[in-house]
Amino acid sequence: MSALHLGPYALACRLFVAPMAGVTDRPFRQLCKQWGAGYAVSEMVTSRRDLWDSLKTSRRANHEGESGPIAVQIAGTDADMMAEAALYNIDRGAQIIDINMGCPAKKVCNKWAGSALMQNEALAVSIAQAVVQACAPRGVPVTLKMRTGWSEAHKNAVALARCFEDIGIQMLTVHGRTREQGYRGQAEYDTIAAVKAAVRVPVVANGDIDSPEKARAVLAATGADALMVGRAAQGRPWIFRDIAHYLATGEHLAPPLVAEVQRLLLAHLHAHYQLYGEGTGVRSARKHIAWYVRSLPQGEALRQRINAIDDAPTQWQAVSDYFDVLAQHMDRLPMPGQSSATTEQEGICA
Repeated sequence: MSALHLGPYALACRLFVAPMAGVTDRPFRQLCKQWGAGYAVSEMVTSRRDLWDSLKTSRRANHEGESGPIAVQIAGTDADMMAEAALYNIDRGAQIIDINMGCPAKKVCNKWAGSALMQNEALAVSIAQAVVQACAPRGVPVTLKMRTGWSEAHKNAVALARCFEDIGIQMLTVHGRTREQGYRGQAEYDTIAAVKAAVRVPVVANGDIDSPEKARAVLAATGADALMVGRAAQGRPWIFRDIAHYLATGEHLAPPLVAEVQRLLLAHLHAHYQLYGEGTGVRSARKHIAWYVRSLPQGEALRQRINAIDDAPTQWQAVSDYFDVLAQHMDRLPMPGQSSATTEQEGICA
């Protein structure tokens, strides 16, 4: 896949990491980039000024050591506040601003932010226009992520896409579900294809891209300029490398070595503790560890053990010991969907 240009930036790989609240923090974004993602968008940062000094927001606005371009997603319901939030994040290192009109979470939509904005097209466009106008003097591109619509009866992604293009949005990402669906059912790609046909700016397809074969099928179905992977990258950041290789060659790469995964996960944990501190870091790392081992022998036993550990050295060592024993039984992780021959009785979690 050739480079994709976004403002002054050339994105060499057209495989992107989706912004996911509580997941795509700086350590996770850096890890995905190391394993082949060409672009990663931060967790959403609120446009509420009164929350900017909170620990959560300060962590999300921290981009120390992160490779560019640095893209930050902002969320809110007021055009002026969103413009101000864009400038706040630019001052803290953001090189691209992404507007969140795709989040289906009730706590976001109940405040008429995220995908709820698709119900009010005039407000959605005014917010996008205010952010573009604020970012233009700084030379910062503005992108936007949305859904196919609010509900099955109200799919307005194509109409909104045209409006967003007209006011200067430089790239559009479309998740192939309505807000009403949340993450249920299957993503559909006809609407994404219709958006691609309606605008000249790059269009990114998102939703249910969980394998190299699915990536190829979604590209063929939508004609999209790039793909965005979300939940399938949780505990499997090498999916970007796997997809890129398959799209280029039609062949599958071998799964990573157990020792490779051990090294990357332990490094991920170190970065996690450094960002969050020990107390919060240990708790928030639990979900990442669970994702890595969910399909591995005695992964559930490790998850339960990890959930009872409250200090970083013990958590880190438990993970290291698990993979030490696992490496005695297998060189590589199993292929996705393939069950391992190693049994529970072999004591992987002993």
